[in-house]
Amino acid sequence: MEEVAFTMKLKPGFEAEYKRRHDEIWPELSQTLTEAGIRDYSIYLDRASGTLFAVQKRAEGHTIDQLPSLPIMKKWWAYMADIMETNPDNSPVSTTLEAVFHAD
Repeated sequence: MEEVAFTMKLKPGFEAEYKRRHDEIWPELSQTLTEAGIRDYSIYLDRASGTLFAVQKRAEGHTIDQLPSLPIMKKWWAYMADIMETNPDNSPVSTTLEAVFHAD
């Protein structure tokens, strides 16, 4: 199982809306993420900076790289684009983080 961490950025004032949208995540999207190999996915918010910190565990042989081409993913990104910093294709601007310490 591979673990990946990354940050994204929430626009100011949209903290509650971001949480609401994720509390009501579309079942079709959840299923797509599971089918792509995501086995554990958490997102945390630093309210002071608007930084979202995400951690995913990915199964061996995952197909995460195919997600950007799927209509459901594009639809979700468009749905979220008004409250997050995004790229021209509406995908969230994200920065992969380097693991520097881990303890079990």
